[in-house]
Amino acid sequence: MNNIPIRTEAELEKIRVACNLASDVLVMIEPYVKEGVSTGELDRICHQYIEQVQEGIPACLGYHGFPKATCISLNEVICHGIPNDDKKLKKGDILNIDVTVIKEGYYGDNSKMYVVGEPSIRDKRLIEVTQESLYKALRIVKPGIRLNQIGKTIQQYVEKEGFSVVREYCGHGIGDQFHCDPQVLHYFSDDGGVILQEGMVFTIEPMVNAGKKEIRTMPDGWTVKTKDRSHSAQFEHQIVVTKDGCEVMTIREEEIASGRITRLMKNS
Repeated sequence: MNNIPIRTEAELEKIRVACNLASDVLVMIEPYVKEGVSTGELDRICHQYIEQVQEGIPACLGYHGFPKATCISLNEVICHGIPNDDKKLKKGDILNIDVTVIKEGYYGDNSKMYVVGEPSIRDKRLIEVTQESLYKALRIVKPGIRLNQIGKTIQQYVEKEGFSVVREYCGHGIGDQFHCDPQVLHYFSDDGGVILQEGMVFTIEPMVNAGKKEIRTMPDGWTVKTKDRSHSAQFEHQIVVTKDGCEVMTIREEEIASGRITRLMKNS
């Protein structure tokens, strides 16, 4: 954790471009998320859009051998779901689409939840709590706080609402690399904690289970599911620490319109 990059304004401009593209993919794909569509088809649409329209590179494709352009995680899949032409969406399904775009050597990374038709009451609440846990974390980020306060904020809220936080996966530094320091835990760890500084860029991406926190990894080596087969949700934003808060670099217009977060968060 001693090698956390402090990004220059020139770097931040390039990172913003990649982040805008990544968030744009999540907006573009939403109308295609409907009953009968396969996760493989959703991946192809995203893949073509990134390469042909955005003239970018899908970062997931080939990363440590990952075979697709996006991660699409359905129902009890926590993360790293591999899109598949045989996996057709059904009414009531919930899914996370995770997109990372490379543009001119810099990375933009984000994800959000989608629903096919009407979710169950439990799934609706799971999604709401997961998104709000991310927003609560965004509202405390500023220079001088310890990184572990992000995890504390998320864990306290999620567990108060009767859900659980996955421990095995975390947010991460990002910029001209897909993953670098710091590691951003979504639960509290009394490790002293890195002190945040202006110019640090990282993701916050809580994974929240409707049941217990334990996981199981499938034989493909990628797909991670809840051990108890309960459903899981995740939201992810990429941010940079500013002088008085943070800039949410992957924010979407729908979020700005909701009034719950802003692009420039000023946190007292």
